Amino acid sequence: MQARNRPSPLVSTLVLAVSSTTAMAQSQVVRPPVAQYWMDVATVRMADMDELPNLGALGGMAAGMMGMQGLGDNSFGATKGMMPGRWLDIAVATQRKPAGTQATQTIPAGLGLGASLPLLPPEPVAAKSNVPQSRDRETDDGMPEQPKGRILLYWGCSDTVRAGQPKVLDLTNAKPADYAQFMRGRATRERGATAAPGHAIWPNAQSKQQVPKGASLQGEHKVSGEGIPASLQFSIGQVQDFMPPMLLSSTGGGANATTLAWPAQPQARAYFLNAMGGNDGEMVLWSSSETPEPGWGLMDYLSTPNLDLWLADKTLLPTSQTQCAIPAGIFANSKGAMVQGMAYGQELNLAYPPRPADRRVAWAPEWSARVRVKSQAMLPLEDSAGRRRAAAEAPSSKTDKSEQAPEQKSLLPVLPGIPGVGEALKGLFGR
Repeated sequence: MQARNRPSPLVSTLVLAVSSTTAMAQSQVVRPPVAQYWMDVATVRMADMDELPNLGALGGMAAGMMGMQGLGDNSFGATKGMMPGRWLDIAVATQRKPAGTQATQTIPAGLGLGASLPLLPPEPVAAKSNVPQSRDRETDDGMPEQPKGRILLYWGCSDTVRAGQPKVLDLTNAKPADYAQFMRGRATRERGATAAPGHAIWPNAQSKQQVPKGASLQGEHKVSGEGIPASLQFSIGQVQDFMPPMLLSSTGGGANATTLAWPAQPQARAYFLNAMGGNDGEMVLWSSSETPEPGWGLMDYLSTPNLDLWLADKTLLPTSQTQCAIPAGIFANSKGAMVQGMAYGQELNLAYPPRPADRRVAWAPEWSARVRVKSQAMLPLEDSAGRRRAAAEAPSSKTDKSEQAPEQKSLLPVLPGIPGVGEALKGLFGR
């Protein structure tokens, strides 16, 4: 019986040959592209502003005092900020000049920035000073003071607080591991335009004009320069053009639910919202995710696989949904609350020449290009309770500092290592 079931030498040889062919087909040799190109496209709306006001020198002075880029000016990295307008970050790198090159990008007339843009190496970053930085509040024995208060996390679109919420972090006894666990959420690595050594970028010190209102990226784009393959040319269509501003609005609030609404975005693949508010002893976080998710890492560009994955697990909102409720009362006692909205666009990935269908043929692309698109909005959550609070806290005739309440401990030192959170909280609480 066993002898009859044993495969013949011929069959074994055929199976081995098929297995070897399959392994070869699955292990195609892929070489990195000679040149890599990145373009990040962002539309940003803040409150009811779609554009930066043109305040001339006065605006630049005010922006400098606030630690922001000059109003009416442009600088690399603005696609990651929250200044209203249309922003564009471009970077290119080539293996033929690893230390960096200078390039020129021919652009469509509809972009309104002339016939071309210069792509230049980023300016050297100044060395950090050895002057000791300011430290958190200390106790008499020199140890950092343990903050007091709580952080509350709510999630999901709902008129009322759902069972099992909020997730609470008590700061009195919390350890660094507790903070990390509480704030753990989804995030993605940087895959777009960066001012890294060896890159040529726009905007830059020589060319930093602001993208005009109504600008369009649609049309042919060609990049040329020393070490850049002559074939680096591609077309951008409507899908990767600047998205419209996300017209985020809110109704209700205070002791009632807050309804957030926005018009549908034709180019959007998904939406996401998060909000933050608090007072001197309590910070409140909320996100539109159906699972506990603070959302810090989601207020950025997302790849198509991540969009598909996080839509499926209901972290992100589908494009069929254009409103979401913040549960009643969770920000009722906040001295200030802000909500951020994100409309994720469709990422474009190109390579030339295209990957061979025959996996036995090595793929050595001359160039690759990635274009990422998003539309982002920030909106203060105003309500009647907030207005009454503002009126009650207006300066009074009492100026004697001895009659004022003692300063409460800030929550800022308790969130190390979370990108952007510290600055966001400083703006929120005026600290």
